[in-house]
Amino acid sequence: MGSISPLILASPYSSSSSSTKRNARNLMDWYPDLPPGSRVFVRNLPYSTGEATLIKLFSKFGQIVEVKLAKHEESKRSKGYAFIQYSSQDHAVLALEQMDQKRIDGRTIYAEIAKPIKNGFAAYPITSGPPSQQNI
Repeated sequence: MGSISPLILASPYSSSSSSTKRNARNLMDWYPDLPPGSRVFVRNLPYSTGEATLIKLFSKFGQIVEVKLAKHEESKRSKGYAFIQYSSQDHAVLALEQMDQKRIDGRTIYAEIAKPIKNGFAAYPITSGPPSQQNI
């Protein structure tokens, strides 16, 4: 099993500029005014890419609220994908337009608007295997 470690850049509800980690489920509680299409899913990242690199690359398109880089739980190595939460949908769309199919460290990355699911965001559908017995 893997995990996604969030990196929060700043909270509009506190004056502290230090990074704070928090559960992704509570993101909408902390930022209730975030527009639905303001989260970008980036895949095919080089495994050496860290949160700081993502912030540097994607902050030129607008204010980043959160960066989540998926990492293997045991090895703490990147899984090659991340979620970047912007404060506005316009910033997310601009980042998507500028960064989709760009080459970073020899790899072509792909960016798209993250698809919402029940308890957060995901880019790939969650599968549960073949359907159980049908009642006909």
